[in-house]
Amino acid sequence: MDDELEYHELVIDGTLDLHMFQPRDVKDLVPDYLQACREKGILLVRIVHGKGTGTLRRTVHSILEKMPQVVSYRLAGQTEGGWGATLVNLAPLEEKP
Repeated sequence: MDDELEYHELVIDGTLDLHMFQPRDVKDLVPDYLQACREKGILLVRIVHGKGTGTLRRTVHSILEKMPQVVSYRLAGQTEGGWGATLVNLAPLEEKP
């Protein structure tokens, strides 16, 4: 069986569910998705990484730490996915004069 390239239509709605993607894609996917959200004026984003062993959560948090456009982030509350999701606050895009 040949390796098939999986295609997932990404809806820019403020929720990124990483369960649909390969872990190797996360390092590019998260910054690209957050930038697309900022372009649409979505400044509160929920990233669903799952609970599991915590490896994916740590990877996501490491990416967020390096992004200057991330104002803050925290694990989601119980009604938002608990420690299986991270809420991210983004800085708005600067308006050009």
